[in-house]
Amino acid sequence: MNTTTLNPPIIEIEPPAAAVGAAAVGEAGTGEASGAIGERGPEIAVSLLLAALGALVMFDSLRLGAGWADDGPQSGYFPFYIGLMLTGSSGFVLARALRDWVRGRAAARGADAGVAADSVFVEHEQLRLVMAMLVPATLYVVAMGFTGLYVASIALIVWFMRRHGRFGWGLSTAVSVGVPATVFVVFERWFLVPLPKGPLESLLGL
Repeated sequence: MNTTTLNPPIIEIEPPAAAVGAAAVGEAGTGEASGAIGERGPEIAVSLLLAALGALVMFDSLRLGAGWADDGPQSGYFPFYIGLMLTGSSGFVLARALRDWVRGRAAARGADAGVAADSVFVEHEQLRLVMAMLVPATLYVVAMGFTGLYVASIALIVWFMRRHGRFGWGLSTAVSVGVPATVFVVFERWFLVPLPKGPLESLLGL
C-alpha cells in the first residue's frame, strides 16, 4: 500500500503596516533603537550656543558703539553686524531643527512615518571612543594650570599607555618621564623658552 504524505501549505503572515512603520521610526527616526544619537539634538544645542554667542557680541558692540561716527565706523560697528548674522543664521538652523523635531514626534505617534527620518549624528560606540580621548585631554589642560606642564604630561602619558596601549608599568613610566624631560631640555635649556611649571618644579629649583 502506497502512503502519500501531504505537506500543509505554508501561509506567510505579514505584519500590519502600522507595525512596520513604527519599527522604521524606531530604527531611523529616533536613532536610539539602533544605538545612535540623531542629528536634531546636537543641532539644537549648537544653534542655541551660537545664538547666545552672537547675542553677546551684539550686546558688547552696542556698549562700545555700533554706529557711524563723523570719522567712520565706531569700534563695535562691524562686530555688531557679524554677531547679527551669526544670531540670525543660528536662529534659522534652530527653527528648522525644532520643526523636524516636532514632525518626528508626530511620526513616532504614527501620524506620518515618512517624515521621521533623522540622520545619525554619531554611534554610541563612536561617541565612547571620542570621550575616551576628550575627557583626559580636557583634564590635562585644566591640571596644567595647577601642576604645570611636566607633571600633567607625565600623568597623561601614563594614563594613555596603561589604559589604551596596555603597556606595562616599566615602559609606561620610562616614556612618560622621558618625553617631558626631552621637552624640558630642548625648549628650556637649548631654546630658552619657559614652559608652565608647578609646585614640583619650584621645589626642585627648575
